[in-house]
Amino acid sequence: MTVSQISVFANSRPGHMNRVLDLFEGAGVSVRGFSAADTGEYGILRFIVDKPEAAMEALKGAGCACVVSPVICLKLVDEPGELSRVMGVLAKCGINVVYSYSMISTYIVLSTSEPERAQALLADEPVELISQEDIARIVAERAAKEA
Repeated sequence: MTVSQISVFANSRPGHMNRVLDLFEGAGVSVRGFSAADTGEYGILRFIVDKPEAAMEALKGAGCACVVSPVICLKLVDEPGELSRVMGVLAKCGINVVYSYSMISTYIVLSTSEPERAQALLADEPVELISQEDIARIVAERAAKEA
């Protein structure tokens, strides 16, 4: 069982990802996971969406260079060592993981050219900025509930 991943080839400039996301919104497409990889002047935006056909139609209609490819999507148990266990199964069988990324729930990680400025701009938006301490606390609270 695979899911459809959409890869969009883009210039690495401010606003391009937003343009793609606006196309998805206009087509009624919900992004469930994404990855953005910068290769210098260009990058690859990868998306898992609920309606891949509608997403591709919107992208192609806007002249975007894009492809669909099958990928494997897993839901892991949230405990130490689980990701290592899964990667170990594949490694022992000689299967190379070319790249991977997490699906979205409500947490996303952004690497920006100006992290301090981006953080200051987002501080006034209806989002919660997460610290390293918050991540540790969330894991500890989950463990305490299970105990």
